[in-house]
Amino acid sequence: MEANKYLNDISEIKNMMNKSSRFISLSGLSGILAGIYSLIGAFLAYQIIYSKEYSFGTYRNLIVTEDSMIQLFSIAFGVIVFSLITGIILSTKKAKGQGEKIWDASSKRLLINFMIPLATGGIFILFLIEKEIYGYVAPLTLIFYGLACVNASKYTLGDVRYLGVTLLILGLISAYFIGFGLLFWALGFGLCHLFYGSVMYFKYERK
Repeated sequence: MEANKYLNDISEIKNMMNKSSRFISLSGLSGILAGIYSLIGAFLAYQIIYSKEYSFGTYRNLIVTEDSMIQLFSIAFGVIVFSLITGIILSTKKAKGQGEKIWDASSKRLLINFMIPLATGGIFILFLIEKEIYGYVAPLTLIFYGLACVNASKYTLGDVRYLGVTLLILGLISAYFIGFGLLFWALGFGLCHLFYGSVMYFKYERK
């Protein structure tokens, strides 16, 4: 009985330390919805980029007009905004359900470590777009987002690291197969978010 008491005390201490150092209120359901938003965005982007005359095999002949670029950026911005709003709402709801604060030292560390690679990648990609080097935009979004997930994973659920590594691999493969970026974008931001979001939801949230 005494040994069981010590084990329970140690387990409780570990849980308290884990809660104080990690943001564990990240919602898996928000990841699922982010994946759905990304797939819808990829479908809309496909409708804009690819006409009846072109296919994935003739991507080098595609000409993306300025109007199309504006539409594509609008779609990407919409996906990001909806994903962020959904993530904040669902994670806040989860935190309240667990009696935790949504904004504390652990969530601050998570945000800082997530934003450093993401902001760096975003600025670099903007430079490429300004130079009209579009081929590496999709691979680099996957790579820098993957780096952001890996970098932030030590401050949240460990499953985020696996998501980041998967996105890094997809980004590197996409960098080799230039011109198929939209396909890899849908796989990474769409299907990967759906898969890992589902894993996190059933692992941590579903009672």
